[in-house]
Amino acid sequence: MKKVFIAATKQNDGKTTVCLGLIFNLKDRFKRLSFIKPIGQRYLEEEGLKIDEDSWLIEGVCHIKCGLKDMSPVAVEKGFTERYIEKPDKKSITLQIKQAFQRVSKHQDLVIIEGTGHAGVGSVFDHSNAGVAKLLGAKVIIISSGGIGRPIDEIMLNKALFDKEGVKILGVIINKVLPDKFDKINRLIRKGLSRKGIEVLGVIPYHPLLSHPSISQILEETDFELLCGRDYLDNYVSKILVGAMQAQDALKYIVDDSLLVTPGDREDIIKISLELFRADEPKRLKVSAIILTGGFIPKKEMMDSLNKAGIPVLLSKADTYTVAAQLHDLNVKIRPKDKAKIELAIRLIKENVDLEKILKGI
Repeated sequence: MKKVFIAATKQNDGKTTVCLGLIFNLKDRFKRLSFIKPIGQRYLEEEGLKIDEDSWLIEGVCHIKCGLKDMSPVAVEKGFTERYIEKPDKKSITLQIKQAFQRVSKHQDLVIIEGTGHAGVGSVFDHSNAGVAKLLGAKVIIISSGGIGRPIDEIMLNKALFDKEGVKILGVIINKVLPDKFDKINRLIRKGLSRKGIEVLGVIPYHPLLSHPSISQILEETDFELLCGRDYLDNYVSKILVGAMQAQDALKYIVDDSLLVTPGDREDIIKISLELFRADEPKRLKVSAIILTGGFIPKKEMMDSLNKAGIPVLLSKADTYTVAAQLHDLNVKIRPKDKAKIELAIRLIKENVDLEKILKGI
Protein backbone atom coordinates (compact mmCIF):
# COMPACT_ATOMS: atom_id res chain seq x y z
CA MET A 1 0.00 0.00 0.00
CA LYS A 2 1.36 3.39 -1.03
CA LYS A 3 0.85 6.62 0.90
CA VAL A 4 1.68 10.28 0.46
CA PHE A 5 1.41 13.13 2.96
CA ILE A 6 0.34 16.52 1.57
CA ALA A 7 1.91 19.29 3.67
CA ALA A 8 2.25 23.05 3.16
CA THR A 9 4.41 25.96 4.17
CA LYS A 10 1.41 27.78 5.67
CA GLN A 11 -2.37 27.85 5.86
CA ASN A 12 -4.32 28.35 2.60
CA ASP A 13 -1.48 27.27 0.30
CA GLY A 14 -3.87 24.84 -1.43
CA LYS A 15 -3.47 21.44 0.25
CA THR A 16 -7.11 20.50 -0.21
CA THR A 17 -7.11 21.59 -3.85
CA VAL A 18 -4.07 19.38 -4.47
CA CYS A 19 -5.59 16.42 -2.56
CA LEU A 20 -8.83 16.70 -4.51
CA GLY A 21 -7.01 16.97 -7.84
CA LEU A 22 -4.68 14.06 -7.06
CA ILE A 23 -7.50 11.75 -6.00
CA PHE A 24 -9.50 12.38 -9.20
CA ASN A 25 -6.47 12.18 -11.48
CA LEU A 26 -5.08 9.01 -9.89
CA LYS A 27 -8.36 7.08 -9.74
CA ASP A 28 -7.56 5.30 -12.98
CA ARG A 29 -4.17 4.18 -11.64
CA PHE A 30 -5.38 3.03 -8.22
CA LYS A 31 -8.70 1.21 -8.04
CA ARG A 32 -8.75 1.37 -4.24
CA LEU A 33 -7.90 4.83 -2.98
CA SER A 34 -8.68 6.45 0.37
CA PHE A 35 -8.11 9.68 2.29
CA ILE A 36 -7.42 10.81 5.84
CA LYS A 37 -6.80 14.14 7.54
CA PRO A 38 -5.40 12.99 10.90
CA ILE A 39 -5.70 16.39 12.61
CA GLY A 40 -8.29 18.96 11.61
CA GLN A 41 -8.71 22.51 12.89
CA ARG A 42 -11.90 23.48 11.04
CA TYR A 43 -14.72 21.02 11.57
CA LEU A 44 -18.43 20.46 11.11
CA GLU A 45 -20.90 18.63 13.35
CA GLU A 46 -22.20 15.51 11.65
CA GLU A 47 -24.50 13.21 13.66
CA GLY A 48 -22.88 14.37 16.88
CA LEU A 49 -19.35 13.84 15.53
CA LYS A 50 -16.79 16.56 14.86
CA ILE A 51 -15.64 16.08 11.25
CA ASP A 52 -12.95 18.14 9.56
CA GLU A 53 -14.54 20.05 6.67
CA ASP A 54 -11.88 18.89 4.19
CA SER A 55 -12.64 15.24 4.98
CA TRP A 56 -16.33 16.02 4.53
CA LEU A 57 -15.56 17.55 1.13
CA ILE A 58 -13.43 14.62 -0.06
CA GLU A 59 -15.96 12.05 1.13
CA GLY A 60 -18.83 13.82 -0.58
CA VAL A 61 -17.12 14.73 -3.86
CA CYS A 62 -14.76 11.78 -4.39
CA HIS A 63 -17.22 9.21 -3.01
CA ILE A 64 -14.60 7.67 -0.74
CA LYS A 65 -16.46 5.47 1.71
CA CYS A 66 -14.16 4.60 4.58
CA GLY A 67 -16.01 6.33 7.42
CA LEU A 68 -16.03 10.08 8.00
CA LYS A 69 -14.85 9.78 11.58
CA ASP A 70 -11.87 7.66 10.55
CA MET A 71 -11.07 10.19 7.83
CA SER A 72 -10.97 12.85 10.54
CA PRO A 73 -9.89 11.19 13.82
CA VAL A 74 -8.69 14.27 15.77
CA ALA A 75 -10.65 17.54 15.71
CA VAL A 76 -8.91 20.44 17.44
CA GLU A 77 -11.97 22.05 18.98
CA LYS A 78 -12.04 25.15 21.15
CA GLY A 79 -10.09 24.55 24.37
CA PHE A 80 -8.33 21.43 23.00
CA THR A 81 -4.83 22.91 23.22
CA GLU A 82 -5.33 24.37 26.69
CA ARG A 83 -6.65 21.06 28.04
CA TYR A 84 -3.71 19.19 26.52
CA ILE A 85 -1.13 21.54 28.06
CA GLU A 86 -2.79 21.11 31.45
CA LYS A 87 -2.98 17.34 31.07
CA PRO A 88 -0.80 15.97 28.22
CA ASP A 89 -1.76 12.59 26.73
CA LYS A 90 0.36 11.94 23.66
CA LYS A 91 -0.39 8.21 23.60
CA SER A 92 -4.14 8.77 23.31
CA ILE A 93 -3.83 11.02 20.24
CA THR A 94 -1.27 8.70 18.66
CA LEU A 95 -3.60 5.75 19.17
CA GLN A 96 -6.56 7.59 17.63
CA ILE A 97 -4.54 8.45 14.53
CA LYS A 98 -2.96 4.99 14.13
CA GLN A 99 -6.24 3.12 14.57
CA ALA A 100 -8.10 5.41 12.18
CA PHE A 101 -5.32 5.08 9.61
CA GLN A 102 -5.36 1.29 9.88
CA ARG A 103 -9.06 1.29 9.09
CA VAL A 104 -8.98 3.76 6.15
CA SER A 105 -5.92 2.06 4.63
CA LYS A 106 -7.17 -1.52 4.91
CA HIS A 107 -7.17 -3.19 1.46
CA GLN A 108 -6.26 0.13 -0.20
CA ASP A 109 -3.70 0.72 -2.95
CA LEU A 110 -3.06 4.39 -2.12
CA VAL A 111 -3.86 6.67 0.82
CA ILE A 112 -3.73 10.46 0.47
CA ILE A 113 -2.96 12.05 3.85
CA GLU A 114 -3.66 15.75 4.30
CA GLY A 115 -1.73 17.71 6.90
CA THR A 116 -2.79 20.95 8.56
CA GLY A 117 -0.69 24.09 8.18
CA HIS A 118 3.11 24.01 8.13
CA ALA A 119 5.41 21.19 9.29
CA GLY A 120 5.42 22.37 12.91
CA VAL A 121 1.67 22.78 13.39
CA GLY A 122 0.50 20.44 16.13
CA SER A 123 3.78 20.54 18.06
CA VAL A 124 1.94 22.09 21.00
CA PHE A 125 0.15 18.78 21.53
CA ASP A 126 3.12 16.62 20.49
CA HIS A 127 1.82 15.79 17.02
CA SER A 128 3.39 18.10 14.47
CA ASN A 129 2.76 17.44 10.80
CA ALA A 130 6.33 16.18 10.54
CA GLY A 131 5.70 13.84 13.47
CA VAL A 132 2.42 12.53 12.03
CA ALA A 133 4.04 11.90 8.64
CA LYS A 134 6.71 9.86 10.42
CA LEU A 135 4.10 8.05 12.50
CA LEU A 136 2.28 6.94 9.33
CA GLY A 137 5.46 6.21 7.36
CA ALA A 138 4.53 8.51 4.49
CA LYS A 139 6.61 10.45 1.99
CA VAL A 140 5.76 14.16 1.79
CA ILE A 141 4.79 16.62 -0.91
CA ILE A 142 5.13 20.23 0.25
CA ILE A 143 2.77 22.88 -1.18
CA SER A 144 3.82 26.54 -1.26
CA SER A 145 2.21 29.57 -2.86
CA GLY A 146 3.65 31.60 -5.74
CA GLY A 147 6.86 33.57 -5.65
CA ILE A 148 10.58 32.84 -5.74
CA GLY A 149 12.54 33.81 -2.65
CA ARG A 150 9.85 33.42 0.00
CA PRO A 151 8.63 29.97 -1.15
CA ILE A 152 12.20 28.62 -1.29
CA ASP A 153 12.97 29.98 2.17
CA GLU A 154 9.75 28.55 3.63
CA ILE A 155 10.21 25.19 1.91
CA MET A 156 13.71 24.86 3.34
CA LEU A 157 12.45 25.74 6.82
CA ASN A 158 9.73 23.10 6.60
CA LYS A 159 12.13 20.57 5.09
CA ALA A 160 14.38 20.94 8.15
CA LEU A 161 11.57 19.70 10.41
CA PHE A 162 10.77 16.76 8.16
CA ASP A 163 14.49 15.91 7.92
CA LYS A 164 14.72 15.95 11.71
CA GLU A 165 11.97 13.33 11.85
CA GLY A 166 13.60 11.27 9.09
CA VAL A 167 10.71 11.87 6.68
CA LYS A 168 11.52 11.82 2.95
CA ILE A 169 10.43 14.81 0.83
CA LEU A 170 9.03 13.53 -2.46
CA GLY A 171 8.99 17.02 -3.94
CA VAL A 172 7.17 20.34 -3.91
CA ILE A 173 4.27 21.96 -5.77
CA ILE A 174 4.23 25.72 -6.19
CA ASN A 175 0.64 26.97 -6.23
CA LYS A 176 -1.16 30.23 -7.04
CA VAL A 177 1.45 31.68 -9.41
CA LEU A 178 0.24 34.87 -11.10
CA PRO A 179 -0.20 34.21 -14.86
CA ASP A 180 1.83 37.25 -15.94
CA LYS A 181 4.78 36.00 -13.86
CA PHE A 182 4.30 32.30 -14.52
CA ASP A 183 7.12 31.69 -17.03
CA LYS A 184 9.68 33.57 -14.94
CA ILE A 185 8.71 31.93 -11.64
CA ASN A 186 8.41 28.48 -13.20
CA ARG A 187 11.97 28.72 -14.52
CA LEU A 188 13.61 30.28 -11.46
CA ILE A 189 11.81 28.23 -8.80
CA ARG A 190 12.87 25.00 -10.49
CA LYS A 191 16.47 26.21 -10.80
CA GLY A 192 16.58 27.51 -7.23
CA LEU A 193 15.14 24.35 -5.66
CA SER A 194 17.28 22.10 -7.86
CA ARG A 195 20.32 23.69 -6.19
CA LYS A 196 18.87 22.53 -2.88
CA GLY A 197 18.28 19.00 -4.14
CA ILE A 198 14.50 19.38 -4.12
CA GLU A 199 12.30 18.09 -6.95
CA VAL A 200 9.60 20.43 -8.31
CA LEU A 201 6.56 18.29 -9.09
CA GLY A 202 4.44 21.10 -10.48
CA VAL A 203 3.84 24.82 -10.80
CA ILE A 204 0.16 25.82 -10.80
CA PRO A 205 -1.14 29.17 -12.07
CA TYR A 206 -3.38 31.30 -9.86
CA HIS A 207 -7.04 31.17 -10.79
CA PRO A 208 -9.26 33.77 -9.10
CA LEU A 209 -12.36 31.55 -9.01
CA LEU A 210 -10.83 29.35 -6.29
CA SER A 211 -10.55 32.36 -3.97
CA HIS A 212 -14.07 33.66 -4.63
CA PRO A 213 -16.52 32.97 -1.79
CA SER A 214 -20.17 32.22 -2.47
CA ILE A 215 -22.93 34.11 -0.69
CA SER A 216 -23.99 30.91 1.09
CA GLN A 217 -20.48 30.53 2.53
CA ILE A 218 -20.54 34.12 3.76
CA LEU A 219 -23.85 33.43 5.46
CA GLU A 220 -22.57 30.23 7.05
CA GLU A 221 -19.48 31.87 8.53
CA THR A 222 -21.02 35.12 9.79
CA ASP A 223 -23.99 36.21 11.85
CA PHE A 224 -25.56 38.14 8.96
CA GLU A 225 -29.32 37.85 8.41
CA LEU A 226 -30.71 36.99 4.98
CA LEU A 227 -33.46 39.42 3.99
CA CYS A 228 -34.13 38.18 0.44
CA GLY A 229 -32.61 36.29 -2.50
CA ARG A 230 -32.49 32.79 -1.02
CA ASP A 231 -32.56 31.23 -4.50
CA TYR A 232 -29.31 32.98 -5.47
CA LEU A 233 -26.97 32.04 -2.62
CA ASP A 234 -24.64 30.18 -4.99
CA ASN A 235 -23.58 33.51 -6.53
CA TYR A 236 -19.82 34.03 -6.31
CA VAL A 237 -18.07 37.23 -5.23
CA SER A 238 -15.14 38.49 -7.29
CA LYS A 239 -14.79 41.88 -5.62
CA ILE A 240 -15.88 43.44 -2.33
CA LEU A 241 -16.85 47.07 -2.68
CA VAL A 242 -17.48 49.31 0.33
CA GLY A 243 -20.11 51.85 -0.67
CA ALA A 244 -18.97 54.81 1.39
CA MET A 245 -18.52 57.27 -1.49
CA GLN A 246 -20.92 59.34 -3.56
CA ALA A 247 -23.24 57.15 -5.61
CA GLN A 248 -22.00 58.42 -8.97
CA ASP A 249 -18.38 57.85 -7.92
CA ALA A 250 -19.15 54.21 -7.12
CA LEU A 251 -20.14 53.49 -10.73
CA LYS A 252 -16.60 52.93 -12.01
CA TYR A 253 -15.74 50.50 -9.20
CA ILE A 254 -18.66 48.10 -9.57
CA VAL A 255 -17.66 45.10 -11.73
CA ASP A 256 -19.29 41.76 -12.46
CA ASP A 257 -19.91 39.69 -9.31
CA SER A 258 -19.29 42.61 -6.95
CA LEU A 259 -20.44 42.35 -3.34
CA LEU A 260 -21.65 45.75 -2.20
CA VAL A 261 -21.21 46.57 1.50
CA THR A 262 -23.08 49.73 2.46
CA PRO A 263 -25.13 51.21 5.29
CA GLY A 264 -28.78 50.33 4.89
CA ASP A 265 -29.74 54.01 4.81
CA ARG A 266 -27.59 54.73 1.71
CA GLU A 267 -30.43 54.17 -0.71
CA ASP A 268 -28.67 56.27 -3.35
CA ILE A 269 -25.87 53.68 -3.67
CA ILE A 270 -28.32 50.78 -3.47
CA LYS A 271 -30.38 52.30 -6.26
CA ILE A 272 -27.30 52.74 -8.47
CA SER A 273 -26.38 49.06 -7.96
CA LEU A 274 -29.80 48.07 -9.33
CA GLU A 275 -29.15 49.95 -12.56
CA LEU A 276 -25.84 48.36 -13.60
CA PHE A 277 -26.05 45.30 -15.86
CA ARG A 278 -23.39 43.01 -17.33
CA ALA A 279 -22.13 43.58 -20.85
CA ASP A 280 -22.51 39.92 -21.84
CA GLU A 281 -25.75 39.36 -19.89
CA PRO A 282 -27.84 42.54 -20.25
CA LYS A 283 -30.59 41.27 -17.95
CA ARG A 284 -28.25 40.27 -15.10
CA LEU A 285 -26.98 42.78 -12.55
CA LYS A 286 -23.26 43.27 -11.99
CA VAL A 287 -23.79 43.13 -8.22
CA SER A 288 -24.06 39.54 -6.96
CA ALA A 289 -25.22 40.52 -3.45
CA ILE A 290 -25.58 43.42 -1.03
CA ILE A 291 -24.74 43.53 2.66
CA LEU A 292 -26.57 46.26 4.56
CA THR A 293 -24.68 47.47 7.62
CA GLY A 294 -25.60 49.32 10.79
CA GLY A 295 -28.81 47.34 11.19
CA PHE A 296 -30.58 49.75 8.81
CA ILE A 297 -33.23 48.29 6.52
CA PRO A 298 -34.28 50.40 3.50
CA LYS A 299 -37.86 51.49 2.92
CA LYS A 300 -40.38 48.92 1.73
CA GLU A 301 -40.32 50.22 -1.85
CA MET A 302 -36.55 49.73 -2.04
CA MET A 303 -36.72 46.28 -0.44
CA ASP A 304 -39.38 45.28 -2.97
CA SER A 305 -37.03 46.36 -5.77
CA LEU A 306 -34.16 44.37 -4.25
CA ASN A 307 -36.33 41.30 -3.88
CA LYS A 308 -37.53 41.59 -7.48
CA ALA A 309 -33.94 41.99 -8.71
CA GLY A 310 -33.11 38.45 -7.62
CA ILE A 311 -29.95 39.18 -5.67
CA PRO A 312 -29.31 38.17 -2.05
CA VAL A 313 -29.52 40.97 0.49
CA LEU A 314 -27.90 40.39 3.89
CA LEU A 315 -28.22 42.49 7.03
CA SER A 316 -25.58 43.12 9.70
CA LYS A 317 -25.95 45.14 12.87
CA ALA A 318 -22.22 45.91 12.78
CA ASP A 319 -20.66 49.01 11.22
CA THR A 320 -19.36 48.97 7.66
CA TYR A 321 -15.67 48.74 8.63
CA THR A 322 -16.28 45.73 10.90
CA VAL A 323 -18.24 43.93 8.19
CA ALA A 324 -15.51 44.62 5.61
CA ALA A 325 -12.90 43.23 8.04
CA GLN A 326 -14.99 40.06 8.56
CA LEU A 327 -15.16 39.51 4.82
CA HIS A 328 -11.43 40.12 4.42
CA ASP A 329 -10.65 37.44 7.03
CA LEU A 330 -12.98 34.88 5.45
CA ASN A 331 -11.25 31.54 4.82
CA VAL A 332 -12.49 30.48 1.39
CA LYS A 333 -12.69 26.70 1.02
CA ILE A 334 -14.00 24.46 -1.76
CA ARG A 335 -17.30 22.86 -0.75
CA PRO A 336 -19.20 19.91 -2.25
CA LYS A 337 -21.69 22.17 -4.05
CA ASP A 338 -18.91 24.19 -5.77
CA LYS A 339 -18.96 22.18 -8.99
CA ALA A 340 -17.12 24.78 -11.07
CA LYS A 341 -14.33 25.03 -8.49
CA ILE A 342 -14.02 21.25 -8.21
CA GLU A 343 -13.75 20.81 -11.97
CA LEU A 344 -11.16 23.60 -12.11
CA ALA A 345 -9.06 22.05 -9.31
CA ILE A 346 -9.03 18.69 -11.10
CA ARG A 347 -7.99 20.33 -14.38
CA LEU A 348 -5.26 22.47 -12.79
CA ILE A 349 -3.62 19.40 -11.23
CA LYS A 350 -3.91 17.37 -14.44
CA GLU A 351 -2.35 20.11 -16.58
CA ASN A 352 0.34 21.42 -14.24
CA VAL A 353 1.52 18.59 -11.97
CA ASP A 354 3.82 15.76 -13.07
CA LEU A 355 1.71 12.80 -11.98
CA GLU A 356 4.17 10.31 -13.47
CA LYS A 357 6.95 11.71 -11.31
CA ILE A 358 4.75 11.38 -8.20
CA LEU A 359 3.85 7.81 -9.09
CA LYS A 360 7.50 6.96 -9.56
CA GLY A 361 8.39 8.56 -6.23
CA ILE A 362 5.81 6.69 -4.17
